[in-house]
Amino acid sequence: MTATVARTGSVAEAIARIPDPEVPVITIEDLGILRYCEVDEVARAVRVVITPTYSGCPAMEVIRGRIEHEAARAGYTATVETRLSPAWTTDWMSEAGRDRLREFGIAPPTTRPGGPVPVGLSVRRVTCPLCGSTETEEIARFGSTACKALRRCLACREPFDEFKAV
Repeated sequence: MTATVARTGSVAEAIARIPDPEVPVITIEDLGILRYCEVDEVARAVRVVITPTYSGCPAMEVIRGRIEHEAARAGYTATVETRLSPAWTTDWMSEAGRDRLREFGIAPPTTRPGGPVPVGLSVRRVTCPLCGSTETEEIARFGSTACKALRRCLACREPFDEFKAV
């Protein structure tokens, strides 16, 4: 599923470029939480639909405020709707966003073509974003935010966040 973002004006582009407050190296568009943005030039209004990464995400109010701020700066009013269904999935993240996470030192979620997140008893291999080794271990199921896990590379010994696949 992809987002519908009207690229007709700079207000839509400014909204798409808003950084995620918890992981500021990725935009709300690249994260996949910006689901829809429609600009009405006549009414000077913007209608935006966002979907949180999980239903209790504390960043959503900050994102809503930033959308309203960007719209107001451009002379528009904003209506922001939070939609929980369909639920956000890491499949909605862009490749550019995944690359930015990796460059920042956060292991992006693994891609899984068209299926649910597998649950099993085997050890998941997560590549270290710093040295590229797959010899890593999970230190804590929850990292700096609930959507990330804390891991450590056994090769370079550095800790890093892993953005969990959902």
